[in-house]
This record gives sequence, C-alpha cells and structure tokens, in this order.
Amino acid sequence: MSLDATSSSTARYGSVFAPGLFDGQVAIVTGGGSGIGRCCAHELASLGAHVVLVGRNAEKLQAVQAEIEHDGGRASHAVCDIRNEDAVRATVAGVLAAHGRIDALVNNAGGQYIAPLAGISAKGWGAVIDTNLTGGFLMARECFNQGMQHKGGAIVNIVADMWGSMPNMGHSGAARAGMVSFTETGALEWAAQGVRVNAVAPGYIASSGMDHYPPEAGDMLRAMPRTVPAGRFGTEAETSAAVVFLLSPAAAFVSGAVLRVDGARPQVRMGWPMAKPDAQVRKRAAVRPFNGFHRAVVPRIFQDEQEN
Repeated sequence: MSLDATSSSTARYGSVFAPGLFDGQVAIVTGGGSGIGRCCAHELASLGAHVVLVGRNAEKLQAVQAEIEHDGGRASHAVCDIRNEDAVRATVAGVLAAHGRIDALVNNAGGQYIAPLAGISAKGWGAVIDTNLTGGFLMARECFNQGMQHKGGAIVNIVADMWGSMPNMGHSGAARAGMVSFTETGALEWAAQGVRVNAVAPGYIASSGMDHYPPEAGDMLRAMPRTVPAGRFGTEAETSAAVVFLLSPAAAFVSGAVLRVDGARPQVRMGWPMAKPDAQVRKRAAVRPFNGFHRAVVPRIFQDEQEN
C-alpha cells in the first residue's frame, strides 16, 4: 500500500520555510519522542530553534535528541508527566533556568484508546482527559506565567479531527473539543502580553501514533483514506508545516484559530458522491503530498503491504 508520500534523500529536513527562521529561539515540544511531535521538533531545529523535547519516556526523547544533533540541530530533553502540576512547573522552570526564554510551545502530547462510550470507565475517561486536555492546559499556563507573559510567544495546541463526533473515541473527542475552547480563550486573555494561541487539527495522518492501536484495528486504519476526499493519508511533515506557520512571524495576526490538516474529510456528506482522485490528479501541484521529513518512518501497520 502506498501512502503517496514523496521520499526525501537529503541529509536534513526539507522544510519549505526560510533557513534561520527561529534562530536564537527556544521551543518546547511535548510528546517529542515520536510521531508528529518528533517531526515538529526536527523541523523547528532545522530552522534554528533550540528544541526542548518533553515526554515520559527518556529513551525515546534521548533518541530524538541524538537524531537532531546528528543533523546539526540543537536539542535537549526533559522527562515530565504533563498531567502532574508540580512536574510541569518544575520542567518549565528548568527550561527557563537553562535557556533564559521560551518562545514557542507545541502542545502535542496526547493519547487515547479505542472504546465505545458505554465501555469507558471513569478511570479511562479521566486518563484521556488528563492527557489530552489538562496536561496541555498546565503546560501552556506555566509557559505563560513563568515566561511568555514577560516576553511574548506563540503556542500551538495539537487537537484532532473531532468535527461531527469521534465514534469509539468519545473521551478523546471531548478532550480535543475542550482544547479548542481553551485555545480560543487563551488567545483572548493572553493577547495583551503578546502571546498568540492557535491549534492544529490533524486528520488521518500516517504517523507512528498508529502503532499504538491493536492489530485488530488494522482493517479500519487501512480503510481510512477511502473516507477522505483527497484520497490519501496526510504526512507528518504536512502537519508540522502547519505548526511552523502558526509559530512564525507570518502568522502574527493569527490567534484563536484552528488550522485543519485533513484533506477535507469533515466535509464528507451522506448522499454526496465522493470521487477518489486518481494517480494523475494526486500529482498536481496544489494537492501533491509533501514530505520534507527525511527521517519519516512508515507505520508498522502499513509496512508489510508496502513490501509486498
């Protein structure tokens, strides 16, 4: 199965943004040890930022830090459970002590599991809400209170395609919708201090996050592109590009917005015939897949099909 992602043979990230765009800046990326967070961290580092990778798994964070440094970028890491208020306070304080500033926060850490609403326990519901909503709030609040309110900055919250519901992931849908509301409120309350708050909502992205789903979810995952007008999965690099734009000076008048990266999937309507783009259409410049991430890895669920 082809993910329609153009491969890059370059030794560094193939960003569409200007070299040095974030020179001298410090960016925190939560969930930076894998998937979309790893990709965002690589792109920001390739554009000059010192990236602080935050997550719970030290081994993963160290591996991504080593990748970035091997590619000539600058990175460090901090092990932190973003659901723990004291840990978040200490982590943000540590970044400021080490670097003296926080210019950008990518609130990417998250997680969920497949379950119908009737089968979700209070503990399971709370765990997903804490990870996908409360943790992001704590990180943003501390970055603002400890640093950004004095020097300004930009925050991008990663949410999800939850428009029209998230069946079998109702806990995640509720958390992501809450994060959209938090994004809008933060944009309003923190504007006077020169802080912008936006969100990126990825649709069906071929990311290592898919590796966390059980094998029996394979058929569902492989069928996803059939419900997307663009006829394919998105790439991690396409999501990262949206994040980088919102962090950049080009988005100086953009705050409180949600930028969807989903191939128009939420617009699908019952009764409307959805033609799948053919191979020639997918090569056209306006919709041709972008994958500037030279270290992108195909999710395991698709690797066997690509090899066959």
